Amino acid sequence: MTALELAAAGKEHPGSPPVTALRSVTLAIGDGEFAAIVGPSGSGKSTLLALAGTLERPTSGEVRIGGTAVGHLADRELASVRAYRIGFVFQQFFMVPTLSAVDNVASGLLYRGIPAAQRRDAAATALATVGLAHRMWHRPGEMSGGERQRTAIARALIGRPAIILADEPTGSLDTATGLGILALLSELNAAGSTILVATHNPEISRAVPRTIRLRDGAVESDTGRAA
Repeated sequence: MTALELAAAGKEHPGSPPVTALRSVTLAIGDGEFAAIVGPSGSGKSTLLALAGTLERPTSGEVRIGGTAVGHLADRELASVRAYRIGFVFQQFFMVPTLSAVDNVASGLLYRGIPAAQRRDAAATALATVGLAHRMWHRPGEMSGGERQRTAIARALIGRPAIILADEPTGSLDTATGLGILALLSELNAAGSTILVATHNPEISRAVPRTIRLRDGAVESDTGRAA
């Protein structure tokens, strides 16, 4: 089955003249795949990820999540898709500095109406999954960059999403820590998560089974196809 698809999807930003960020991209990511999107700055990597995650709507074409077209859903329905089906990991950790790791992770369930105690229990489990059970009460300022990124991954995992989208997840980390994050993503993929990562990191593009290269908003090459 296909986890997500872009069918002739394009994105144009208004302006004089308008800026075309993505040009009629057709792409299918199968359930359980681990794929990397690579390309130079401005090639459309982050835009593709934003469309795949329903953070932005395409100006042409269609996006499907689990076979369902999402382009015409209302904002509230799109928020539900994101809350239940997609986990996001960004280069910037977007953690609340005054909250502990466990409470930052628990915030990933805020929009599901789950009681606070259950959210915290689920957050503790997610932190244990990424090897941070011993740091759950630490605040972001007391953690290393790699630990903060692992916390961000735990927040993405807490709702058990089918798809994890990661935008430059190792971009602000040193090489050794970045390799640790890659190993963690690989473990999550082996456990069944579908992972799509946009990256400049050649270590990631060499390590994942499928690499999709963008240039000027279009797919230049693709080493694999969704099953």
